[in-house]
Amino acid sequence: MAVDFLTRAFSTSPPFESIAHLRTLVVCSAPVQQRKALALKVMREDLIMRIPHVLTVAGSDSGAGAGIQADLKACAARGVYCSTVITAVTAQNTVGIQGVCAVPEEFVAEQLKSVLSDMRVDVVKTGMLPSINIVKVICQSLKEFPVRALVVDPVMVSTSGDVLAGPSILDIFREELLPIADIVTPNLKEASALLGGVQLQTVDDMRSAAKSIHDIGPRHVLVKGGDLPASLDAVDVFFDGENFIELRSSRIKTWNTHGTGCTLASSIAAELAKGSPMLSAVEVAKRYVRTALDNSKDIVIGNGPHGPFDHLFKLKSNVQNPCSQWVFDPNDLFLYAVTDSGMNKKWGRSVTDAVKTAIQGGATIVQLREKDAKTGKFLEAAKACHNICRLHGVHLLINDRIDVALACDADGVHIGQSDMPVAVVRTLLGPEKIIGVSCKTPEQAQQAWVDGADYIGCGGVYPTNTKVNNLTVGLEGLKTVCLASKLPVVAIGGISVSNARSVMELGVPNLKGVAVVSAMFDTESILVETQKLHAVLMETRAVVK
Repeated sequence: MAVDFLTRAFSTSPPFESIAHLRTLVVCSAPVQQRKALALKVMREDLIMRIPHVLTVAGSDSGAGAGIQADLKACAARGVYCSTVITAVTAQNTVGIQGVCAVPEEFVAEQLKSVLSDMRVDVVKTGMLPSINIVKVICQSLKEFPVRALVVDPVMVSTSGDVLAGPSILDIFREELLPIADIVTPNLKEASALLGGVQLQTVDDMRSAAKSIHDIGPRHVLVKGGDLPASLDAVDVFFDGENFIELRSSRIKTWNTHGTGCTLASSIAAELAKGSPMLSAVEVAKRYVRTALDNSKDIVIGNGPHGPFDHLFKLKSNVQNPCSQWVFDPNDLFLYAVTDSGMNKKWGRSVTDAVKTAIQGGATIVQLREKDAKTGKFLEAAKACHNICRLHGVHLLINDRIDVALACDADGVHIGQSDMPVAVVRTLLGPEKIIGVSCKTPEQAQQAWVDGADYIGCGGVYPTNTKVNNLTVGLEGLKTVCLASKLPVVAIGGISVSNARSVMELGVPNLKGVAVVSAMFDTESILVETQKLHAVLMETRAVVK
């Protein structure tokens, strides 16, 4: 039916932005076959989940600490696809750079055209650009194939002090590349070089440099102060043309700093490709680099003074460092525990005891839904539950209360249709956190995906006493929402040991689990009932698969 409608509705002026856009178009005299083909193309683009894509244009580091290799690892860690254009091949290790072989500009141009003409690139990030002509090639390619954002890391001097771009490059940077950049990320030496050798000794100097570089043309500037003399903190200065923002963090004492600049710039590019605002992208990238350094401070690779660090620390965080943040996996929704303050009071339990026991019984994710708790007590309990969940490798979400989630650094929030909009929540929490949304209809589920949620909770599937006048959707309603959703789904509402099997036997691929309140917490033994639920779900999953 959708195809027939779109075929009738097609107009003559592509491109079209979305299905919603198509519905506003009027009937025209375009040939039927042309309208069908265009309609199907738009539907395909609208329905397929977009993969954020960064193209890095940089040099290859044989030691894999910086350059193209660092960009690939950083983008992978940030959850985006990364394609590459290699501008130079270097022979380098932890000691320094032993040789550089620039790639001919004609072949750089060929690489750029291959990627940009075929793949839908969101953001281009540049690193080592060894010649004037290569800079010109990049600028020309971006005119021919525009992208959402350009991140320029003006690589001129390596961590070990080796010069990677000579003075002849500076003019072309200032004249052609920086004016089209959305952000440029120089360290102190690079900022000094761009400004003709001015010395940067203080944070005020960094502010002045950021302003002067902004005057050259980039929309945003981040002057990195990792080498700032006599500074106890690592201070970066961000400037957007109006406001200066100092981004401070404690220094990590480590020799494993090779590739931090490349990694920060490519992480910013990755967050921009996901759709984050510029300042949020910078903040998340800076936090990621700091955490990676902290997790890598004791590794030893090579014999030189500047070792590489572990970009993919998240892969082992659950085992080696349960206090660090890790990526949300939709399978975490398998047995979703939702606490209730009234039930805890009825059975004489603290919320921390309830959460700990539920996790011991097999709960795979926890939502604190403490409607009767005062803010101070709620925050205190949330912090304690956060520690418990971290120790067991389980995500903690807060129901509705964005303020409490921020204050206790929870992994995310779950909100309802009448709560704060997802887009606003995302702005407050940043791209790192998990956002779940309660949905009863296909339209709500589709909107949750558009707005940037990570999963939806659908229900009530069955009648429940935990919410007054809660409209049930039944198994058919749950299935309809699942089929319409591009996000993973957890079923909620009146689910217990007796009916959990029926829910999961719907067999819809994106139905990842069940959320339980009463059947887990309004019982004499949370441990026993949670174990029963977990066993039923495991049996059902084995059969359904």
